[in-house]
Amino acid sequence: MSPLRVSVLAYPGCFASEVFGILDLLTMATHVAAAQGAVGPSYEVSVVSPRRRVTASGGAGIDVSAMRPADVLVVPGFEISPALDPEAALADLGPEVAAVRSQAAAGAAVVSICVGAFLVAEAGLLGGREATTSWLYADRFAKRYADVCVRAEELVVTDRGVTTTAAFSAMYDFALRFIREHDGARVARSTARIALLDDARSTQAVYVDVALLPTVGKGFSRGVKRWLDQNLGARYDLPALAKEFGVSTRTMLRRFGDEAGETPLAYLHAARVRRARHLLETTDRTVASIAADVGYRDPGSFGGVFARHTGQQPSVYRATFRRRDGPRGRAPEAARVLTSGSPSRRWTSTGRSADAG
Repeated sequence: MSPLRVSVLAYPGCFASEVFGILDLLTMATHVAAAQGAVGPSYEVSVVSPRRRVTASGGAGIDVSAMRPADVLVVPGFEISPALDPEAALADLGPEVAAVRSQAAAGAAVVSICVGAFLVAEAGLLGGREATTSWLYADRFAKRYADVCVRAEELVVTDRGVTTTAAFSAMYDFALRFIREHDGARVARSTARIALLDDARSTQAVYVDVALLPTVGKGFSRGVKRWLDQNLGARYDLPALAKEFGVSTRTMLRRFGDEAGETPLAYLHAARVRRARHLLETTDRTVASIAADVGYRDPGSFGGVFARHTGQQPSVYRATFRRRDGPRGRAPEAARVLTSGSPSRRWTSTGRSADAG
């Protein structure tokens, strides 16, 4: 059986780790498969570009080959930050967009990593399809490509031969699924264990930090949000909320919905979950106590709302994301080990002690 031809598209400003991360994992899977009795390599991998030279994000040069026929074309993401304008990043990537379109027309399955989805959408491959991307850019992606059904909570979405993934490390979620389909569950599971990867993740919702998202809404809705944030534990009372802002309930729902794109109650639930996540990560308080603190008298109801927003029950979320820094002002155990011994001595990266400067 011929190896599967997998090409990764390198371009100016792309993340080099997203170029090589999948290729490295596929190479690892090939070794695992061979150890389990497979004959011959599973994949033929290459880094390609329509350009002769590519400098990735951070100034790293990448050796590239000319575009070639492939069974799978992977499109990595470009450098991102909360303030980045995707349109500016796309402005000079016309050759790459054309290459993606050409490869798809030749029959290649196309996979985007993180905001690589913007290039795939620019190539016209996502219209009428479901897709995902980094949660940080999902709203901007949905506004720019209104004909794409964006599933912002998903880690990996495949729709009719085109696959999109969430941010950065979701490339491994895709790669493990890809290995599972091509080499079987046993190879995928062994590869995940060797690489210390979680092969059971199902959503990116638990990673969303709304503090990094652009603020949505105008003066009226922002005022309502501030009031709700300051009264998280209070019972939701729409007439009282409307009275607080001198409007009718109908006007409250209409103006808030027009500006914020959701109802005040939906915003309140999300704000309560946001506060609960912080408490679960940073305190030892019981789930019932946290539920009451953010306005839920019934822990079961709280658990249902929390799971709808994050994809996990509160206890599971705490086990995954609990910050183990110890009491405030106390160094974590690892730091205490590294600084143990005489106050005038410290440990260097080589493990030998040296006089503190």
